[in-house]
Amino acid sequence: MGRIAVAVIVSSWIIPISILVNRFVPDPYMDEIFHVPQAQQYCKGNFTSWDPMITTPPGLYCISLAYVAYLFPGMFCMQAVSSFSGTCSSAILRSTNAILGVICSVLVYEIITQLRPALDERKATIYAVVLALYPLHWFFTFLYYTDVASLAAVLAMYLGCLKRNYILSALLGSLAVFIRQTNIIWVLFVASSGVIDYSPVRKNNPQLHVSDLSIRKDKQLASNGGNTGVSKLRKRRPGKAVDNISHSTQRSSTSAKCSSGFIEEIQDTFLTAWLLKWELLVSFSPFFLVLVAFVAFVCWNGSIVLGAKEAHAVSPHFAQLLYFSLVSTLFVAPFQFTLPYAPVVVQSFRKSRLRSCFQWFIALMVGFLSVHFFSVAHPYLLADNRHYTFYIWRKVINAHWSTKYLLVPFYVYSWFSIVSILAKAQKKVWVLAYFLACAAVLIPTPLIEFRYYTIPFFFLILNSHTDDYKSWLLMGILYIAVNIFTMFMFLSRPFSWNHESGIQRFIW
Repeated sequence: MGRIAVAVIVSSWIIPISILVNRFVPDPYMDEIFHVPQAQQYCKGNFTSWDPMITTPPGLYCISLAYVAYLFPGMFCMQAVSSFSGTCSSAILRSTNAILGVICSVLVYEIITQLRPALDERKATIYAVVLALYPLHWFFTFLYYTDVASLAAVLAMYLGCLKRNYILSALLGSLAVFIRQTNIIWVLFVASSGVIDYSPVRKNNPQLHVSDLSIRKDKQLASNGGNTGVSKLRKRRPGKAVDNISHSTQRSSTSAKCSSGFIEEIQDTFLTAWLLKWELLVSFSPFFLVLVAFVAFVCWNGSIVLGAKEAHAVSPHFAQLLYFSLVSTLFVAPFQFTLPYAPVVVQSFRKSRLRSCFQWFIALMVGFLSVHFFSVAHPYLLADNRHYTFYIWRKVINAHWSTKYLLVPFYVYSWFSIVSILAKAQKKVWVLAYFLACAAVLIPTPLIEFRYYTIPFFFLILNSHTDDYKSWLLMGILYIAVNIFTMFMFLSRPFSWNHESGIQRFIW
């Protein structure tokens, strides 16, 4: 099996469903009415034309232009089209995301094998296929939206960083920002995760890296006006010093995994970063250039969005972070309700009952305040009954004045669950960086759109390192059931509006 098997399996459903969608919905729908004509303008060579309702950069259109340029000679020879612009039909443009959907699945496979080299090929293949079925990603594979291209660029950037090719990773990060500007947060997150895991020598010689750090640390302390303890350390034999430091490092690493203090881990991370500051500066400077270019763009544009600035004004929407946690937890529900998981949660609560109660109290207070003061009802959410969020908002969150408060414990549990899942595989500093990245992406977003949760969800599940085979299979069955329902509603349950002509369809 492997990457080829993943590509073949994913293609086996993408191709027929794409044909089905194009047959039932041949014309642009929803946001496609902006994206498809804009891409067609690019196909005509009209690069100065821009629809003021489009909020994202033209990255997707440029990718489609390259894709169409690749297809055109063959289609022209087969007399399928008579001109280059004629190649840019809705179906061809949608197939851009179909190709990118397959690429996403292969990238997921590569990331899984990179993060978990001990995992056998069969499991890695199954995990990648299951994630390709993730409903919020799967559905938009068949439409011309920016979500799939955005995810592909971010995953490629992450894979490049994991392989320590930081220049390529930063270039892919700039592409991700060129597709969707909020991806600048994920560029910074990937760079931060690279800094946290950075060890330029460990991959070739682990002991050399440890001793190098220790010698630098001794020099650093000595230059700050060393003391007797430092001088005694420097009088020891080098071999013994390296052994002691190596043993100490191993012991501290073990204690950190067992639950060493969060503050100590932050200190260790910053100390390592300081000792390697010049290496880090050189290695991660491409990411800094991407950030500088983005800041320059925002200053020039006057806003982070390109068009429809009034409808997408930044507002403090802290409740969005809570919605993400619950939605993501529901989509990994098989992991939550496995037999080994519940005893672990109970045991961790009993082990430090006082601290757990305090954490829950603070989290609940923050949740209640977020829901009460920072819950935004965007006009699009209240008016557009084509989205499932319209019904979730009316029938669940706002079913009664107390409902939104009754959901807070579920939000809090979801975030504790996410943190506990990630903490088993990643450092606490990495988990903190992930939370901050999610907050930076989601809190300024006033509109509740579940598809905005796709990238943070993929980072969550890729770094969860959950090995329960049955849970993955159950999750795949859950995704298939949701996908069948949403696609059935989209294709087979059209409806009409009295105030507007045309067929309307249910969508995420």
